[in-house]
Amino acid sequence: MNKRIKEPTLWERSRQLAVREILDTAIRLFEEQGYEATTIAQIARAAGVSERSLFRYFGAKEDLVCGDQEALGRLLRAAVESQPGDVSPQSALEAGFAVILTANHSAAEALRLSRLIFATPSLYAAYVTKRLRWQEDLVPVIAERMAASDPADPRPRALIATVFACVDAATRAWVVADGRADIADLYARALTAITT
Repeated sequence: MNKRIKEPTLWERSRQLAVREILDTAIRLFEEQGYEATTIAQIARAAGVSERSLFRYFGAKEDLVCGDQEALGRLLRAAVESQPGDVSPQSALEAGFAVILTANHSAAEALRLSRLIFATPSLYAAYVTKRLRWQEDLVPVIAERMAASDPADPRPRALIATVFACVDAATRAWVVADGRADIADLYARALTAITT
């Protein structure tokens, strides 16, 4: 039986267009003026929306670059949980990252956003804080895969932190290579550095 794909409503399409316009405007201004020097008022004015409307779409200025990290964290956890039971914990995490890498942005946009995050200390701090929440969220999922029933067992946290560190190292290298390197290869190389 074929399930019909639900078409977005006019309101949903309008909302998506507004979000896209605000994001494009914000990223352009951040690249031109710097993140710290760009105000919400400037972004709203340039995008043709009120500040109130902008905050209806984005909870904070950092969300314009870092995106909805809570939603991405839920997507990562769901992707890891959906891996077959015989998949190793590390492979399940890697599969989860593969899902979120392509979730919201084109490679070109992901490169622009990653440059901003790594070049702006306040953005990078927000990014790291949110990623630490992702790690904590994944602990029970990975502990179950590892059959680690003792909450004091450090192995799930160690594995999660290692995979996250390798993903971040690969992403930084990808930015340095101006997006011309294969991020999966960079990740594999980062992982090799700590396993040999």
